[in-house]
Amino acid sequence: MGLIRGSVTLANPTRPELVPLPVSALVDTGAVHLCIPEHLAIQLELAELERREVVLADSRRRTVPYVGPVEVRLGNRRCRSGAAAPTAEPGGEPRKPEPAAERGDAGGRQKASGSH
Repeated sequence: MGLIRGSVTLANPTRPELVPLPVSALVDTGAVHLCIPEHLAIQLELAELERREVVLADSRRRTVPYVGPVEVRLGNRRCRSGAAAPTAEPGGEPRKPEPAAERGDAGGRQKASGSH
């Protein structure tokens, strides 16, 4: 099965004056939590709610900011959630985390145009 992408809009429901951001999202049917790049959390001025431990694709553990609330819009549907927002690693892109608790250890602002 190939990768599935979808277009969604992210917004900060506590800051309605900020422009919502249309983004291309990778759909992971096995994911339990939303994960967004740090730069989107900054642009939406999302508050850090807590820090959570995540396990990276290469099995390293890292504590990352968990931010929110973030509103996810898809067509005429919307929901509110929090999101892991890992910071970029020196010399590289941020890695997609997988929350450790969900694994069971088995193994500012931006204009609305442009791609993210």
